Amino acid sequence: MKWPPRSPGRAGDAARIGRRRPPGTARAAAPRLAWYLARRLLFALLMVFAVSSASLVLAHVAPGDYAGEAAGILGGRQRAGALRARYGLDRPLIEQYRAWVGGALRLDFGRSLAYDRPVADLIPERAANTALLAGAALAAATLIGVPLGIFTGSRRGGVMAALVRGVSVLMLSMPPLLTSLLLVVVAARTGWAPIGGMGTPAQLVIPATALALPIAALFERLQSQAIREVLGQRYILAALARGAPRRRVLWRDALKPAIRPVLSVYGLVVATLLSGSFAVEMVTSWPGLGRLALEALRSRDVFLVAGCAGTGAAFLACGTLLSDFALAAIGRPPDDPEPVADD
Repeated sequence: MKWPPRSPGRAGDAARIGRRRPPGTARAAAPRLAWYLARRLLFALLMVFAVSSASLVLAHVAPGDYAGEAAGILGGRQRAGALRARYGLDRPLIEQYRAWVGGALRLDFGRSLAYDRPVADLIPERAANTALLAGAALAAATLIGVPLGIFTGSRRGGVMAALVRGVSVLMLSMPPLLTSLLLVVVAARTGWAPIGGMGTPAQLVIPATALALPIAALFERLQSQAIREVLGQRYILAALARGAPRRRVLWRDALKPAIRPVLSVYGLVVATLLSGSFAVEMVTSWPGLGRLALEALRSRDVFLVAGCAGTGAAFLACGTLLSDFALAAIGRPPDDPEPVADD
């Protein structure tokens, strides 16, 4: 028993040492992969519809309504009745829901009661702002957390690795609300970044940093553990024993299977970003979907509540699909091979 001859020092040794797959395996797996992704897409669409419907029904059955809130300011039960008749709130819930579903199938999600504008006109602008904030935070977290995880996972000890691990644990224990408050206080005292609002790229720094730090810490911990496990695999040890440079083996051969744990949680991370962005948007006055949803809840704007909830579910579905496509793109991790016998 011996390993097949390989040229020492070449970076691709670890990837070529694994067992050869039977011919036609990739072609046979393609239909299964397409069917899997199609099922995930269908599930994402059903999730968006279910979340929107549940939000609409719950907002309807909660005590009070928009007409009562508005009439409390403008005065009179007669005014409240007129508002209910105008917006169709006096009809039975099943009729309102049926009308909303029929409109949603035509991409008409109703008319905002508070803004007196179509929900489809209000959502895109605020959703784009939230997507910009979440995208910047996710990109920053990935660019910071993954390299740091590779750094700490490839080293058994050292002061710097221990320091990074300690900071990651601290960041994981801090919610985005607390992080954003601390950053706002520091910015107010030092003037290192503008506080609140949206208009310049500099105003993105504080909210994006507040969202990115806990996610970067999560990525660092996941990536560190995955790298540590992959570096102990026999095909990696064999490549290192043959003289392949450690840095090349780490970045070209170990990273691909080790990145899977990070990619697999991208969908959950998007949900975390959305929930965290609601608090961060309020603290930093970022005009995003979270602030719009809070305003809709306060004013009992049922159609806007359903639109905001459905858009949040769409973000979550997109994050889950992105994770699925990324995992499908990198394929399965290499098997831990056994020595190959001479013929």
